[in-house]
Order: sequence, then structure tokens, then C-alpha cells
Amino acid sequence: MSARIYLKVSREKSLLRKHPWIFSQAINKIKGKPMLGDTVDVYDHKEKWLARGAYSPESQIRIRVWSFNENEEIDSEFFRKKLLNAQSRREWFIEQGDLTGYRLIAGESDGLPGITIDKYDNLIVCQLLSAGADFQRYTLVEVLKELYPNCSIYERSDVDVRKKEGLEPITGWLTAPQESTACIIKEHGLSINVDIAKGHKTGFYLDQRDSRVTAGRYAKGKSVLNCFSYTGTFALHCAANDAKEVINVDVSQTALDLAKENIALNNLEDKNVSFVKADVFKLLRQYREEKRQFDMIILDPPKFVESKAQLTGACRGYKDINMLAMQLLKPNGILLTFSCSGLMEASLFQKVVADAALDARREVHFVERLQQAGDHPISSNYPEGYYLKGLVCQVS
Repeated sequence: MSARIYLKVSREKSLLRKHPWIFSQAINKIKGKPMLGDTVDVYDHKEKWLARGAYSPESQIRIRVWSFNENEEIDSEFFRKKLLNAQSRREWFIEQGDLTGYRLIAGESDGLPGITIDKYDNLIVCQLLSAGADFQRYTLVEVLKELYPNCSIYERSDVDVRKKEGLEPITGWLTAPQESTACIIKEHGLSINVDIAKGHKTGFYLDQRDSRVTAGRYAKGKSVLNCFSYTGTFALHCAANDAKEVINVDVSQTALDLAKENIALNNLEDKNVSFVKADVFKLLRQYREEKRQFDMIILDPPKFVESKAQLTGACRGYKDINMLAMQLLKPNGILLTFSCSGLMEASLFQKVVADAALDARREVHFVERLQQAGDHPISSNYPEGYYLKGLVCQVS
């Protein structure tokens, strides 16, 4: 029999709205002795059953809800249904984009808190970020092996958030080890090198897929400065759509080398694509001094905000870099600017960009809003799933 968690008076409201998190302050008492990751039943103060979730004694998010159905057990069949439903919801845009790389499970947004699963061709990558996800590792893997028998499974649970759950980082094969962790995926007619062990996140930034297509639409005939270029996938779409020039800027030579490989993989060597190893902030200031100008600039920086305490400093960083970019754009130039910080709300990000325009003494019109691709859905019950914000700006 699972342990029982009883909530304080009126602390069940979020659960009634099907939000999957229960914070430590909401708990009144515990019957039983649940261990890290154990499945527990949650009741209101009147002992009415509310939910079934995973217990995490070291996290402020004390319980992450698996199910709001009292008759649903958290077993192989539970995970099988979740995976099949998630795959089914994604089929239309997998086909539409001719995708061989996509996010299969996006944590809470797909009803599996703390679990990220990405599929790269015949490789599957699991990222288990919560106590409950870690506890269910082998059940999950067995179901994945059943549903995707031709795939090898690798774990990339090397994210700092696991420390808050009392968990150590883990990486490695969950099925028979393969000789290589590298593969090639396809998206919208382009091929991309991915290394699931060495790449960022689970190996690649799948969430920017739609924004890469958008960048390609704007790039024809333009000189493009692609900042924080990583493996150059924005540049691929720009070059494939006949940009006049694309400059990739990143602080990592390894990333730039992969970007060159991606250009060659797609037979785009005849395009005017170059690679600059530099700190983006310093290079933008250097270009400003040199009075360099571009038709289009892409700003896709790493996350600036890890906690609410960092938000003010992050706003200054976003403002500074957007101001510098605007000062380098020709009249009516295009700026694609992004924030992947979940704590940076869309309205605040737009305000920061507007403030940057004032400091740059430029006028900005917001012509498109961008967000994470459709395989990174935002559940109506879990608005925190919305993290990637993008703006297409015309700068005059």
C-alpha cells in the first residue's frame, strides 16, 4: 500500500486544475514512510483522493503528479499509453517536416513529469530529471525497447537540476553499447550531424526547428550574422535559401567545426558561409567600431536566467546584446532574437527588446512571434512548459 499525503486546507486548488506539482509547503501530514521516487496517493484535508504522484523528499516540488485517475496504476501499461499518445500527437508534423529527429516526450507537458525523451533516427535519448523519473527508469526503458525495437537507448541525465532532487548525474547506454553516439537527422530537407553524448542538451536543439525555417524565409539575398551559432543550423537554412553571406559566430571551435561539417553535408560549400571563433558581445562591439552593417542578425544566446534572483541581471544582458545587434543592422534590417529562459516572460522579453531599441536609437516593429517547435508542446494545465520566446523585428 502506497504512502498517503494529506494537503493543508485550500491547497488542492492547483490540483483541481490538473497542475502536476505539489510544493512542500502545501503538505499537512504524511502517513507511511515514502522513499525517494516512491509513488504516493494525495488527499485533501477532508481525505478526498486527488492524485497519484512521485515523492521527492529533498525538492521544494515535493510531489510530481503521474495521474489524476484513481483507477490508474503507475506501471508498464501507464507508460506505454503515454508514449503511444505522445507519438500519435506528433505524427502530423513529423510527416510534414520529413523529420527523423524529434522530441517524443516533453516532461509535464506530455503527462510524464521530469522525463525528456528525444528520438534521433535510430537513437533514443532519455533525460530523467526528477526522483520519480529516476525511480521508473527501468520500467520506462523496457517499454521503449518494446515500442522502438530497432532503436538503441542512451541516457543524458547530466543536468544540474537533478541535485535538487537528491540525485547524481548519470550518462551512458541503457541498451547494448553502440560503437558511436553520432548520427545524422533530417529536418525540412536538410541533414544535420548530432552527437547524443557530446552535444548540448540531449545532443541538439530540436526546439528551434520552426525558427530555423523562419530564418530561411527571411534570408534570401541578405548578409546574415548568426550569433551563438553552435553547429550552424540557422546558417544551413539561410544558405539553402540563397543568403548573400552568412557569418557564424561562436566561442567554441568544436561547434564551429561541426557547423562546417553540416555545410559540407548539405553540399552548400559554394555558398558564402564563414566561421568566426569569438565572444559574441566583444565581437558585436568590434563590428560597431568598424561600422560593419548587416541585413539580418540572429541572436540565439544560451539561457541567461537560472533563478528569479538572476532575472534583473539577465534583462540587462538581453538588453545590451539586442542594442548592439540593432546598431549593426542596415535600415529595415531583420533581427531574430530569442530567450530560452523559462523565467523570462514573453511580455518582459518584448519590453527588454523595446528598451534596447530606445538605447540603440532605432525604431523596431515586431512582425512575428516565435516559440518552441510543436514537439515541445505547452499543456493547458502546465503553462510553465512555455519557455522559448522569439521575436522577428524589423529595425528602421
